[in-house]
Amino acid sequence: MEFKMGDFSGGVKHERFDDLEAGFGGSSMLYPGIGADENTLRWGFIRKVYGILSVQILLTTIVAGSVVYFEGLKTFFQQTPGLVLFLAFVPLLIMCPLYAYHQSHPLNLILLGLFTATMSLSVGISSSMAPAPIVLEALVLTTIVVVSLTGYTYWAAKRGMDFNFLGPALFTSLLVLIFFGFIQMFFPLGSITQTIYGGLSALIFSMYLVYDTDQLIKRYTYDQFILASVALYLDILNLFISILQILNSSRSE
Repeated sequence: MEFKMGDFSGGVKHERFDDLEAGFGGSSMLYPGIGADENTLRWGFIRKVYGILSVQILLTTIVAGSVVYFEGLKTFFQQTPGLVLFLAFVPLLIMCPLYAYHQSHPLNLILLGLFTATMSLSVGISSSMAPAPIVLEALVLTTIVVVSLTGYTYWAAKRGMDFNFLGPALFTSLLVLIFFGFIQMFFPLGSITQTIYGGLSALIFSMYLVYDTDQLIKRYTYDQFILASVALYLDILNLFISILQILNSSRSE
């Protein structure tokens, strides 16, 4: 959309409405140089991915919310640390066959459901260690960040910006985060250090959200809808956990 001084009497407002309407209709051009047919197919693919992602988020909200708000479940997991540790590694084990069979229907959906359910339990256990108001605050902040960064990425892509260059740096940063995460498991750090770690994690996963959304717009093939939804799902969950860690550590200081 171009800003024209001569259209100040209402033309700009109509252009914005048309752009918004076109975006929801799937006819708005995603990025410069894409063909009309490709653009239509791409919008269909994007809607499919976000449909799957919405179901994942809904399931996670229900499962994690149950762990947080039902004292019986919370107490059960607090008294079974071995089960909690096992559940933390189960999603990693499921990701291997999920990646290998992401094109095999309906096995891919079954594996995706198991992956989402186990991740939801892990998120619920992490959330149960913080007071309910802090969990709600983290949820609201995560929603604001996700919506803002997603909208920005679509805006930037439409204007020809590309975020593919972030891949190597983000992968390296993720490895560093995992390494320090293992250190925290065996040698717990102080609240200030945990706050800093949470802040860096939130920054990295915010950038990952931009990167993976850009990949969704431009690079995922049409049969990789499972991989695309998993990537965005993990970005959102890790961002939520990072923000929760920041708020919880700040409260304990």
